[in-house]
Amino acid sequence: MDNWLYPRIQRFFRSRRMRAFVRHFQPTAATRILDVGGTPFNWSLIPNVENTALPVTFLNVHKPGPRERGASWVVADARFLPFREGSFDILYSNSVLEHLGNRAQQQAFAAESRRVGRSYYVQTPYRWFPIEPHLLTPLIHWLPRAWQRPLLRYGTLWGWINRPSPERCDELWHEICLLDMRALQRLYPGVAIWRERIGGITKSIIAVHDANAHRPIKHEDAVS
Repeated sequence: MDNWLYPRIQRFFRSRRMRAFVRHFQPTAATRILDVGGTPFNWSLIPNVENTALPVTFLNVHKPGPRERGASWVVADARFLPFREGSFDILYSNSVLEHLGNRAQQQAFAAESRRVGRSYYVQTPYRWFPIEPHLLTPLIHWLPRAWQRPLLRYGTLWGWINRPSPERCDELWHEICLLDMRALQRLYPGVAIWRERIGGITKSIIAVHDANAHRPIKHEDAVS
């Protein structure tokens, strides 16, 4: 969504997440980090200049664009990570899990993220937040799925701003599969689930496992 509105919203929330991530994990130049589905943009939001130079490997299904060249980049599928078990100290993923289409594909990614990352931080939008984050439209994701597809082009802010083709509407409709707390906990059993809140309402949920934690991670630490 290449417009003035979405990047501003994205910057606000992702800045909060990066602060919470760094505050908890305290990564250093020796920390091996795999960012699945991300770009250098998120890491540029870390306020401490020292932290912006963290050694991050980015994994995506597409090749890096002009602004992303120079970063350590791997082109691969998140469901089949081309790394050995425990290859990274931290696996980081922001707003990728819900794009995998269905629970079976999400399970495949969850298993891979648990295998490859000694610790991990996996964020996804919350199913019961009243505004669908990809469409920037209230309540549409609570309708029966068969009702949602006809509304994508002319019944959502995303549709009005982007003017997507019917093919792109179909692609997004099949792609997005939002999760609630129970679904995320099933993918990552036994780990803490953080809540990112806005106005007291949960907007995103994050599966957090820290292999180096000296105490149990609180189950519902708020991202702030």
